[in-house]
Amino acid sequence: MKGYKLIGLLTVTAIYFSACQQQTAPRVMPGRPASIGIIGDTADVTTPVKGGVALVGGGGNVDGAFQWMIERSGGGDVVVLTASNNGGYNADIDSLGKVNSVETLNITSRELANNDTVAQIIRNAEMLFIAGGDQSRYMNNWRGTKTGTAINYLLQEKKVPVGGTSAGCAILSGLYYSGEGGSAVSDSVLANPYDSLVTVYNNDFLHAPYLSLVISDQHYVKRHRQGRHVTFMSRIITDHGVFPRGIAPDEKTAVCIDEQGMAKVFGVSKAYFILTDSLKKPELCAKGQPLQWNCNGQALKVYEVPASATGNGSFRVSDFDPAAASGGTWYWWWVENGVLKTKQI
Repeated sequence: MKGYKLIGLLTVTAIYFSACQQQTAPRVMPGRPASIGIIGDTADVTTPVKGGVALVGGGGNVDGAFQWMIERSGGGDVVVLTASNNGGYNADIDSLGKVNSVETLNITSRELANNDTVAQIIRNAEMLFIAGGDQSRYMNNWRGTKTGTAINYLLQEKKVPVGGTSAGCAILSGLYYSGEGGSAVSDSVLANPYDSLVTVYNNDFLHAPYLSLVISDQHYVKRHRQGRHVTFMSRIITDHGVFPRGIAPDEKTAVCIDEQGMAKVFGVSKAYFILTDSLKKPELCAKGQPLQWNCNGQALKVYEVPASATGNGSFRVSDFDPAAASGGTWYWWWVENGVLKTKQI
């Protein structure tokens, strides 16, 4: 009898865990173009939301940033966008807080990006997250489509939390680097700011609050991208007459900006906030010649903020006012003959 009881207990336990897995495993639903899986309820819900933007540096998830966005979503419907068949976020997000659903859309063509059902799924979201991959795919497939319009609706009108990691982070700033043709490397583009890989666009795609004058970069310290970021900024000044601002989270690090424009840094590494000055143009930004942006060793003022699991520091992205910054360290950055130099203030 004891053996039968044990077998019965094991059977019941197996059935229970199987049922739990079925409840949390992503499933593909008919009639939802581009969807590669959904967890939770397919019926749309409406929850109270608070706006915000999470700029994530790639290289791994930042749980604190997801939890920050989930809280601001009111537990509504979460939509993840990708163009690289990246379906791994559903379970990750679902495990970090209570939400009605998490669904990933793999939007790989302009046809899918202009599909009315796809656009409506995005518009119904109370939280949106853009996965990593290749930002030129997002630009080429989504810019000027119903998907692009739906994302901007969430950012500007519905005011839900919107985040992106790596490539997804890159396209959330108004000024953005497309990465088309390949990834720019700091040493190469500092030596020639007009290298063919330096492709920067000016507010023709997504329009997140407070980020129209910002260009972001990602994987920052890990991949030594400070030099290329400064080069992008020099090109924006030279080509567009705009003095940009920079936000740059390192890997496994996120800059979370609330609806008032106040930012905190979540994760394990550092993030950088970069200020330009309209009186300090690059001395030389020309094709085939090393970048010169010296200004007596004070070309760019940079605030470095270390991250924490629950969010560290404070920086006012709404106006980049140095007096409102706390929790970090100020530096001067400048470029001499194609070499980036830094000094703590």
